[in-house]
Amino acid sequence: MKRFFLLLIFLMIAAGCGGPKAKADLRQDQKDGKDAKDSPAIKPPLPADVADLEPAAAKAPATEPDRPAAQDAAAVQAMPDGPVSATGELVSPVRSELAVRQPGRVGRVMVEEGQRVRRGQPLLQLETQYLELDLKRAEADVAKARAAVDDADRDFKRKKELIAKGSVSQAAYDKSQAANDTARAAVGSAEAARDLAKQHLADSVLRSPIDGVVAERRTDVGERLGDSSVAFVVVQTSPLKLRFRLPERYLSRARPGQEVRAQVDPYPGETFTGRVSLINGVVDSATRTVSVETEFANRDGRLKPGLFARVELDLGAVVKEEAR
Repeated sequence: MKRFFLLLIFLMIAAGCGGPKAKADLRQDQKDGKDAKDSPAIKPPLPADVADLEPAAAKAPATEPDRPAAQDAAAVQAMPDGPVSATGELVSPVRSELAVRQPGRVGRVMVEEGQRVRRGQPLLQLETQYLELDLKRAEADVAKARAAVDDADRDFKRKKELIAKGSVSQAAYDKSQAANDTARAAVGSAEAARDLAKQHLADSVLRSPIDGVVAERRTDVGERLGDSSVAFVVVQTSPLKLRFRLPERYLSRARPGQEVRAQVDPYPGETFTGRVSLINGVVDSATRTVSVETEFANRDGRLKPGLFARVELDLGAVVKEEAR
């Protein structure tokens, strides 16, 4: 029993001596763990080849954002002046489909397809036998009406002398005057019918309304033509139009009157000169281009409608002239 108490006292003394130090050690371990958690992690050293690339990557500028549309438009406006190339087609400014003014049978054809014609030149003539007879009858009616006027004039003069002497009644005088007026009106009607017959005879000849080339011949001798039957197609060749399309970015510098140079395959190495005559005011939304029309004098007639042409438009020349 005594030994038991001695052992208990010894254990209590041992516990009192080691308790504070153990607690202190525990608190220190907790503090070290908290400090390690709060402090940033230390990176392991990088390899030498990777370490050399890291500063260069850090100094590289950020990727440039996309430029706005306004900057792109400014860049287009700032492009240097100079010739603009395009392709186009030569077209006739006037294309006439000619038909006779009155129905009839073709009596004679005076031109062939592809032939050059002048304004007013006869192209064909209808059969005129019946038209000539109508004209003769109309001229005879005019002569008859004029004879009736002469007779009415003589009768009216006699009645006028007799009415002054009181030898004729007023009714007879008025009747003679009315007959004279009717005869004169009949002359006017006969002359109008004669002029109409002359016009019908003149209309039997189909003439060209322009200087140009016979592009198509659609009739022959003996064929009967109606009011709307097209007999010939005549196209104007001097001047000629050249039409091409210009990108919209050049629209602000395109002006009527600018010089245009064109080349065509039939005349290699030769340049034809014209002028801008019209710039369409509407931009094609599908192609973002605008139609430009130019005019070439073509006095020698070498250029033909339908030819393909390579066009060169010098926008810078006009800009320099405006800057003076």
